[in-house]
Amino acid sequence: MTQETHVDNVTELVVDATGRPEPIDILEIVDDLIVNLHEAKTMPLGSNALVDRDQFLDHLERLRASLPDELRAARWMVREREAFIARTNEKARELVGKARSEADVLVSDSNIVTEAVEEANILVRRAEGEARRMRLETEDEIEKRLQRVETLLADVMYGVQDARSELHQARPRPPEVPI
Repeated sequence: MTQETHVDNVTELVVDATGRPEPIDILEIVDDLIVNLHEAKTMPLGSNALVDRDQFLDHLERLRASLPDELRAARWMVREREAFIARTNEKARELVGKARSEADVLVSDSNIVTEAVEEANILVRRAEGEARRMRLETEDEIEKRLQRVETLLADVMYGVQDARSELHQARPRPPEVPI
């Protein structure tokens, strides 16, 4: 294990054999930053403070190096989760869009069927009305013809009755023929 000492001799960074810094207490680094800011000189007529830039950057670099791998993994997982949610939301929007378009088609088809049924009902009512009219006209025509046949038969019957009555009337005796 090697140790690296910084120029200001304030902090030490411990590095393992792979060159990766070993975990340092993050809260300790944050506490150092807070102490440095409290001890920094303030600018006249303001609340700004003068800090040693190199020392402040050194603390921030140590802080970043001390962040556990789990934090990086967690950040990666959060990004992946957000990407997954975005993809899932996009798929959901696509599915909803498809469902709406299919619903529109079904509603349109339903409207077409409804209109076709209404048109068919109109045609059936027209056909029934036409059939009724034709039946009534046919019945009237048959009635007229039957009435003519009845009149003709009545005339024939009177003729037959007249012929029968003539047949039954007393006839004069035929003259006697000499023999």
